[in-house]
Amino acid sequence: MFMRGGNYRGRQPQPGIQVMTTVASFEIAYHQYLDANGVTVRDMPGFAHDAARLLELYRSMLRTRLFDRKAVALQRTGQMGTYASSLGQEATAAGVGAAMRSEDVFLPTYREQGVYLARGVSMAELLLYWGGDERGMAFADVSDDFPVAIPIATHLPHAVGVAWAFQYRKQARVAVGMCGDGATSKGDFYEAINAAGVWQLPCVFVVVNNGWAISMPRAQQSRCETLAQKAIAAGIPGEQVDGNDVIAVLDRVGAALERARSGGGPTLVETLSYRVSDHTTADDATRYRSEAEVRAQAARDPIDRLRRYLVKAGALSETAEADIKRELELELESAVAEYLATPPRGTGTMFDCLYAALPDALAPQRDECLREYPDDG
Repeated sequence: MFMRGGNYRGRQPQPGIQVMTTVASFEIAYHQYLDANGVTVRDMPGFAHDAARLLELYRSMLRTRLFDRKAVALQRTGQMGTYASSLGQEATAAGVGAAMRSEDVFLPTYREQGVYLARGVSMAELLLYWGGDERGMAFADVSDDFPVAIPIATHLPHAVGVAWAFQYRKQARVAVGMCGDGATSKGDFYEAINAAGVWQLPCVFVVVNNGWAISMPRAQQSRCETLAQKAIAAGIPGEQVDGNDVIAVLDRVGAALERARSGGGPTLVETLSYRVSDHTTADDATRYRSEAEVRAQAARDPIDRLRRYLVKAGALSETAEADIKRELELELESAVAEYLATPPRGTGTMFDCLYAALPDALAPQRDECLREYPDDG
């Protein structure tokens, strides 16, 4: 960025020549602690010296992967609706979930089941939602987190509203709005980060750059070298993190949360990961990306990365790993049984929560549903 004027050490500009000087410059930092082989590349943050903390992060990632696998199987067998797997992105979810406090508020898109699980939402609740029952978003133990947002980026202005309420009430709480790379091309995204910057709100935006916005590759979405640099236009800090390194995610999102909580304003954190799965169970990613690309990215698996580090450090044995997996599988089996045993809601209930009083125009439609499906009403 340039402007006229400045100190030219006594030299006067020649007529017709415009002299310019730099008034601002920017840089985007990249953070990583563990490489793809689980080897440290820099000094670890303090919490990473606590083996129990790292084992909990490992458990959180594995829980998400097992849940995803079962959810896809339920969909494929006609027992659940369309589902968006987070295969390959578990480190970002576990890191964000672990960084947040219980009193913070999470506003997600549709691929953040790992954050929900880390924050105490039950597997059965998530299965219920993806099975088409909105009661699955009425969390029993996490009262203030927002429901899944299917429309792209529309929930980010909501995060600004939540953060504004925290600031107005003088509460030490933070709103965390999470989105994918494609959402950063939407007006909602820019409006949200701009408003958060102007008002210096306690808000953290986490952009999961998984390489693809459905079938649109990252390179065709934006000419920006990074997505984190979009924060510059809003006047807020922006940084990039290895999204497959759970330690880096927890460290940098945690720092952003504490800065926001103490009055330092919002931050944008871009996590670099990869969507190994199809976009959803309604997608076939082989139509737009190569097997070689997916195989190369899968080699950067976030769970294997932390596992290698823990094994080398003597913090995880084969027996302990098997025990963790068995416990999670039992938890999952119980959740699936609870979900499948939940009686479906009546068709007429789709009209019940839209308005305080059902408009006259919709009343005949509800009546028709009840006539067609009397047992469901």
